[in-house]
Amino acid sequence: MLNKLCLLTAGLLLTVAGAAQAQTADEQYREPLQQVLDEIQQRYGVKIRPDAAMVKDKYVTYAQWRFRPDVDETLRNVLGPLDYQAAKTGDKTYKLKTYQYHLKTPEEGAAQLRELAARYHDQASWEQRRAELRSCMWSALRLSPMPAKPASKHIVTNKRQYDGYSVENVALETLPGVYVTGSLYRPLKSKGKIPVIISPDGHFGDGRYRADAQKRCATLARMGAMVYSYDLFAWGESQLQFKSEDHRRSLAMTVQALNGLRALDFLLAQKNADKDRVAVTGGSGGGSQTMLLTALDNRIKVSVPVVMLSTYHSGGCPCESGMPVHLCGGGTNNAEIAAMAAPRPLLAVTDGGDWTAQTPDVALPYLKNIYGYYGKPDLVQNAHFPKEGHDYGASKRQAMYQFMAQHLGLNLRMAQDAAGQLDESKVTVEKQEQQLVFGPKGEGLPADAIRSFEALQALFNQSAPQGQAQKN
Repeated sequence: MLNKLCLLTAGLLLTVAGAAQAQTADEQYREPLQQVLDEIQQRYGVKIRPDAAMVKDKYVTYAQWRFRPDVDETLRNVLGPLDYQAAKTGDKTYKLKTYQYHLKTPEEGAAQLRELAARYHDQASWEQRRAELRSCMWSALRLSPMPAKPASKHIVTNKRQYDGYSVENVALETLPGVYVTGSLYRPLKSKGKIPVIISPDGHFGDGRYRADAQKRCATLARMGAMVYSYDLFAWGESQLQFKSEDHRRSLAMTVQALNGLRALDFLLAQKNADKDRVAVTGGSGGGSQTMLLTALDNRIKVSVPVVMLSTYHSGGCPCESGMPVHLCGGGTNNAEIAAMAAPRPLLAVTDGGDWTAQTPDVALPYLKNIYGYYGKPDLVQNAHFPKEGHDYGASKRQAMYQFMAQHLGLNLRMAQDAAGQLDESKVTVEKQEQQLVFGPKGEGLPADAIRSFEALQALFNQSAPQGQAQKN
């Protein structure tokens, strides 16, 4: 046994020596990535699972010089120049991933927030920073100036009436030939001006058609608000115009922001809309949109981002972080973007099972400080569910209902039973087919609708200042 071990060790040493002799500084000590990974596995006793396409025809320069006593440091040295990362999947197992530009470590996120907080110390200095960020964000989204709004009327189909609310399918033309589709929930027997709420969707399974999304919007309508729940770009009926993979193009972030702004225009144009009671709420990717839209648009008076407010995660989809919004002002993060709501009421809904786990301890004190500049620290709240995960579940909806009722003047009893517990039993959960604006086969899509991402790019490139047209 000892002889076998000696032979194996000698063989490994010869392999290393042979590799070192084969390459010199003249060739930058260049070795194939797969060969380097094999050596790391042997030397440190770990397992690394790379995707074959990720290692094919990839080379590491100065490979042997990047090795350190610590395997994690070695992996960072080897993979960093290739924009790869090694994600730990077990005690001694790793999986190769492309560089996660939208993620920092929790410690890095907290450190960045401390550095940001040191830049302002009162209301005046904060508002100067906020103005700088907002101006840059509009430009980063390619929405400065805003594209002209189509003059077409919104498309309405299939109005239904249920217990205390109605639903109708509504499409808005947000750019020439580009439509956002959604469900408009209205309260029955409403009197006078009523609050309006936009609900951008997140990356949850069946999109706005799923049961929890319907319960949320219908309950808010029963409480007295008009609510528009709308599709993500290249999800749902938007796939009649664009491919699903287009959702992960950077321009998706711009289109989704524009869709939210046009949705606000639409709701506020309703004759019974109360312009002083305007809110937005969404979960996950919808939470990213909630924070962004609130930062951009002062018409929004109440903001409830759900399972997304984090110091170290900017949103893993290009539809959340594909445009350089988070690079504005020398670098920002979602906590600072959320703070741009101040002093408007803000409820951050968080949980212990995702990147929002540290929000109560790290981001909330920062937000309280910003709101304190206005003498209103109590207007920013956090509903934290340490034993829950990444969703817009019942307990999270209940927290949101209470906050919306408080700040929009809604009837909370319509979301509760006699004992004061959450009650959404009066909501009718519909099938997806009932919620489609353009019909089960898309037959109602207007003839002038564009049907490719390239056509969408052309719209933006035509309106971009000379020399700034770009691919996204």
